Amino acid sequence: MQLSSKKFTQLSLVLLSGIMTWTTALSIEVIAIPLKPLKIVKPTVKQLKAATTATKLEDNPKALVDEAWQVVNREYVDGTFNKTNWVQVRRDLLKRNYTNRLDAYNAIRTALRKLDDPYTRFMSPTQYQSLTSQTNGEMVGVGLRLEEIVNNASATKKLVVTDTADNSPAAQAGIKAGDTLLAVNGKSLIKVPATEAIKLIRGEVGKSLKLKLSRSGRGTFEVSVAIAPIEVSSVSYRAKQENKVKVGYIKLTEFSANSTKQMENAVKALNREKVNAFVVDMRGNPGGLLQNSIEISRLFLDSGVIVKTVDRKGSDEQFRANQTALTNLPIAVLVDSNSASASEIFAGALKDNARATIVGSATFGKALVQSVHGLHDGSGLAVTVAHYYTPNGTDIGHKGISPNIKVNLSATEQQRVTDNPDVAASGQDSAYQAAVGVFQNSAQQPNDNRKISPQSSGY
Repeated sequence: MQLSSKKFTQLSLVLLSGIMTWTTALSIEVIAIPLKPLKIVKPTVKQLKAATTATKLEDNPKALVDEAWQVVNREYVDGTFNKTNWVQVRRDLLKRNYTNRLDAYNAIRTALRKLDDPYTRFMSPTQYQSLTSQTNGEMVGVGLRLEEIVNNASATKKLVVTDTADNSPAAQAGIKAGDTLLAVNGKSLIKVPATEAIKLIRGEVGKSLKLKLSRSGRGTFEVSVAIAPIEVSSVSYRAKQENKVKVGYIKLTEFSANSTKQMENAVKALNREKVNAFVVDMRGNPGGLLQNSIEISRLFLDSGVIVKTVDRKGSDEQFRANQTALTNLPIAVLVDSNSASASEIFAGALKDNARATIVGSATFGKALVQSVHGLHDGSGLAVTVAHYYTPNGTDIGHKGISPNIKVNLSATEQQRVTDNPDVAASGQDSAYQAAVGVFQNSAQQPNDNRKISPQSSGY
């Protein structure tokens, strides 16, 4: 299979993410792998010296520690470094002797804790690479999502397929949610922990795997799949007829590099179905790329400020809508306490510009922007570089955005909506029903493009 060369976004682009999921933009090139013999080129003396220098740098833990310190010193949003003598921190770091990179990693993490900022953090090469896949909206694998099911009565467990990625090798092989994964390349998974089983279905692009599964009504069967790049969809949508109002429901799970195009496709598709209003579901969305939060806001907002950022020097930058909205239909945005960062930028922009009604519970309250830097050994740093404010100048840090219409789901209901996509935007989803009620109470007629005036509420 011929792989194409693809360049991703530039190093240190800002990101926004909150709670558990971290996303970022990295400078990465996926180079085509030629399916023909490689031409051997003898390196020049200059190239050999450069390679030797790079190797020495990679093997020098102290150089890595200083590299990380320099990044924070140059970019961290708080010039007082949480009232820490940051220069003395460097002196202390460089006095130490490091026997390996793990020692250096631990020293960097200890130094960062002095900032008392959970969003400024060090990432190992594995963690950094994981973020690359997540942020770019791509992954390498077979497209299986597995869950370990434990039977306490019989003290047994099994690995059950909960989902397959669209157009993935697993989906193309006919694997379905509910199937049980029994073996990989002849290795039984009966007593293998889920974490170990996942390692067995990972590897280089093109690697072939033979999976043994079982399915109710079919028994055991085997399929062959090859590991491949998979585009991960962060957007799902459907049209729903709610009495006289045809609602275009869109769920966005994160703001990755592919999210803008996927959202654009969703809005256009629902416009073709002649919906009368949109419900954009940001519940559980932990954030993502700043640029994508701005671009997605522009799909729904024709004019006005979207967000303002302020760095440690006090320099501020405003990002505005640019007359590229795809719809002027009424909008409701669903949020909850797990809607963070980029989700809050979107909700705040539409709320402050009176473009949408916000429905649900108060959001997470993360008003910080990070940039991500790759370090020379493949590890990385996420560093807080700015604060952001809603169009009205509101700092939502630790407060979040208060909805126009408050709907607090019980823990059971929230879990049910999160775990089952069929429950979201149904009669069992009280937040969605409240959003639909906004449209119905406004007496909108089918195909009427007038806007609904959101109900007023403070932050």
